Amino acid sequence: MSSGPTPTTVPDEIPAEGNASRGSHRTAPTATAARTAAQVVDAVKVYGSGDTAVRALDGVSVAFPAGRFTAIMGPSGSGKSTLMHCAAGLDTLTSGSALIGDTDLSSLDDRRLTLLRRDRIGFVFQAFNLVPTLTVAENITLPLDLAGGRGDREWIDALVDVVGLRDRLHHRPAELSGGQQQRVAVARAFAGRPDVVFADEPTGNLDSRSGEEVLGLLGRAVRETERTVVMVTHDPVAAAHADEVVFLADGRLVDRMDAPTPEKVLDRLKAFEVKS
Repeated sequence: MSSGPTPTTVPDEIPAEGNASRGSHRTAPTATAARTAAQVVDAVKVYGSGDTAVRALDGVSVAFPAGRFTAIMGPSGSGKSTLMHCAAGLDTLTSGSALIGDTDLSSLDDRRLTLLRRDRIGFVFQAFNLVPTLTVAENITLPLDLAGGRGDREWIDALVDVVGLRDRLHHRPAELSGGQQQRVAVARAFAGRPDVVFADEPTGNLDSRSGEEVLGLLGRAVRETERTVVMVTHDPVAAAHADEVVFLADGRLVDRMDAPTPEKVLDRLKAFEVKS
């Protein structure tokens, strides 16, 4: 068995950004999707203590299937960002377990956790976090360069075509639009062939058109590289690009939705408002 899926790249068949219909990403489950890329089990996260304690996560158990695009949604204060940070090893749980594949993050010391995040997890944040003095190509490979490795050059070359940056490789971030900068950030997140990419409000700093391009890109990256994306968002339109949406409220998992549409997601969020 190979150590990881081989990327399939057919650049000519990739729909133009912004033109692919939402829902075209729906595919039948594969052997990849049967595996779990990340999960939390009985996750509890408490900030503070005593009368000022805030229970951000209250016994959440959720698995994120490999080879799928999952969105996390919920009202403000529902715990969605806390869930992502704990699942990604950026924060620790008060109790319960967080796993990447079969690796329990609580079993790792700081050094091993740092190595796991570097080698098996990718991150895309609302801020692009590009190094302004480096070119697009250098920004994409920066984490690999810092780790002292070259990475899989064929894989990275394929990613460049998937994100549509072939003609921008020698440009610096200041010469790019916001959408193009976030596409660089997406390529950087996938460059190390991580088990899972966590995206925290990746379109929050973009206009609607650029946001649609980046969301379409995340979906294409999942389909064409067989990687996994877990995205936190407050936007029903963004969530509709995912294969599945999980909903949190008051720190608890309250619903899951397959094949989401903006209308279905919005209706579910409105139900939370009525209850509150």
